[in-house]
Amino acid sequence: MELDQKIDLVHELDGHIMRCVRDQNGNHVIQKCIECVPTEHIGFVVSAFQGQVTSLSMHPYGCRVIQRILEHCGGNSQGQCIIDEILQWVCILAQDQYGNYVTQHVLERGKAHERSQIITKLAGQVVTMSQNKYASNVIEKCFQHGDIAERDLLIRRIVEQTEGNNNLLAMMKDQYANYVVQKILETCNEDQRELLLSRVKDHMQALRKYTYGKHIVSRVEQLCGDGTAESGS
Repeated sequence: MELDQKIDLVHELDGHIMRCVRDQNGNHVIQKCIECVPTEHIGFVVSAFQGQVTSLSMHPYGCRVIQRILEHCGGNSQGQCIIDEILQWVCILAQDQYGNYVTQHVLERGKAHERSQIITKLAGQVVTMSQNKYASNVIEKCFQHGDIAERDLLIRRIVEQTEGNNNLLAMMKDQYANYVVQKILETCNEDQRELLLSRVKDHMQALRKYTYGKHIVSRVEQLCGDGTAESGS
């Protein structure tokens, strides 16, 4: 269709946006509007989401629409309002079965300062987040897309030990967090890897007894060469 026809058609949805977004068929139409109509003509669509971003991000269809908004409207002031709301509630969204995809989207495609805000907020809960089925995927993305200083912040929080509470060991034995530890070893620099390996090697024998710990043992042996990993046990 011609652009003016598209604009006329889209405006017929005014007042019905939220109903369509939450519908299993309607959400595809809203996504297509965002993809195919210039942003200056769909301001009313984005406006309908303001104040609703968190609930939509945790909705099976709404999360898809929010991701399309981030892709096509992220650069303007209305799109920024959507991002600001995501950043405000990121600790809740990261743990949600749909919200985690929206959070990952910002980490992958957002601006550096947005990524930094997410990582700073999640760092305070990095161990519990890593043990969460959904948030663990977000933490992996933090290591994949963060810079050296951001990874360093997360690693420091993980290796901090309080008496009788070894965060790193708990993560290595966990069904979700063990993948985060593997991702850290894969993405970190030499100094960070040395720090982690020095802590991991102390627990090699104990880790062999746990289903998920074995994953870490084999990863460490790959990194160290066969014999080296045993030196601390």
